[in-house]
Amino acid sequence: MSDIVPEIAAPPLNFTTNAALKVKEMIAEDGNSALKLRIYVMGGGCSGFQYGFAFDENVADDDLRMEKEGVVLLIDTTSMQYLAGAEIDYEESLEGSRFTIKNPNATSTCGCGSSFSM
Repeated sequence: MSDIVPEIAAPPLNFTTNAALKVKEMIAEDGNSALKLRIYVMGGGCSGFQYGFAFDENVADDDLRMEKEGVVLLIDTTSMQYLAGAEIDYEESLEGSRFTIKNPNATSTCGCGSSFSM
């Protein structure tokens, strides 16, 4: 019997506990436990690309699926190439509360943080 343990690949991005708990709260408020959080990247915004968040019940064959705190996060393969290594978080401050994406691939971002360029 071998003592070699297979190496576990690191997740492609960091979905923080704080973000997962906020999404879990929002899903509970909606009353639909089948909802999953979809994060995507699309063209547009003031910097060239913009982030999008949506609740979705459907999982596509090519979706990356991550789970944290009972919340399922979905990212399509095209968006994943722009989000690799990013951190999805939820922040509350005096300025308000919002989901944030800290993306190491972005060369610049807009002031609101919802769009970026590469």
